[in-house]
Amino acid sequence: EGSRRTSLPHRTRSHLDVMNKDMSHNSTEGQQGWFAASNGSSSSLNLDSVVQPLALNPWDVVLCISGTIISCENAIVVAVIFYTPAFRTPMFLLIGSLAIADFLAGLGLICHFAFVYCIQSQVVNLITVGLLVTSFTASVGSLLAITIDRYLSLYNALTYYSERTVTRTYIMLILTWGVSICFGLLPVMGWNCLKDVSTCSIVKPLTKNNLIILSVSFFMVFAVMLQLYVQICKIVCRHAHQIAVQRHFLATSHYVTTRKGISTLAVILGTFASCWLPFAIYCLLGDYTYPALYTYMTILPATYNSMINPIIYAFRNQEIQKVLWTVCCGCFSSTMPFRSRSPSDV
Repeated sequence: EGSRRTSLPHRTRSHLDVMNKDMSHNSTEGQQGWFAASNGSSSSLNLDSVVQPLALNPWDVVLCISGTIISCENAIVVAVIFYTPAFRTPMFLLIGSLAIADFLAGLGLICHFAFVYCIQSQVVNLITVGLLVTSFTASVGSLLAITIDRYLSLYNALTYYSERTVTRTYIMLILTWGVSICFGLLPVMGWNCLKDVSTCSIVKPLTKNNLIILSVSFFMVFAVMLQLYVQICKIVCRHAHQIAVQRHFLATSHYVTTRKGISTLAVILGTFASCWLPFAIYCLLGDYTYPALYTYMTILPATYNSMINPIIYAFRNQEIQKVLWTVCCGCFSSTMPFRSRSPSDV
């Protein structure tokens, strides 16, 4: 009886230890979503597959909702530009490129949510992260192309409406999507951290070096855009002053016109910077052992940029507004005349 008393507690303790380990393992598995446990203590944004069913992560739900809104907004812009022959100009081609990139970004967020919680396949998740990298890179590249187009439309206003402008637009689109697709293919072609967790970045399965290249590329694009918008502001101020002198406007009118143009450019550049800079900086400073909360808090504003782009670059355009109004009224005509406008007005 004495040996039985000593063996029963020992057996019970070992059984309880096994149950506790299973419960703690299941609790961490259930909280993952985009999370990936690192060294048993911290986690990072995870685009890899998980074997067991996952508990619903609120951050993933928010990203999925954002992706749905982004897809719906940009699908409208793409449909309007595609089905309106009058929108075959370089300006609208660039806006269409931006809308397609943002539409794919929203679709990628939706697919990622579905694949993480339903399919859970490494191959599918690699394709999803490749789609997200391609679409977001193309979105930033299209914004740069739009900025270049705006600057050239002001700097070379007399020669802007020529065949050279069309050729230049197609070259910019080919370069933008070519580079974006190359970046997106890197994880799929093997440049990922699935075999070596120590090389992971804050966004698994992207490697740290991969994310550094993307971040440095973003800072280069942002620097070029900043310089171009500074030059655009100078041209706008000079043009406003010349118009005021020719039409004998008052100084206050010149001041109001200039301030309005500069404030519009400031909103455009400020929105882009506030959405993408936190994530780009964190990509350089963060590590895969950092809490995933930091990654979610920086990547969510970056997705909002794709939500705001249609409002800034498409829905504010008067021609697109006319088409949308006619569609809502049921009297859509794809051959309706439009007033020619320069990209600087968009």
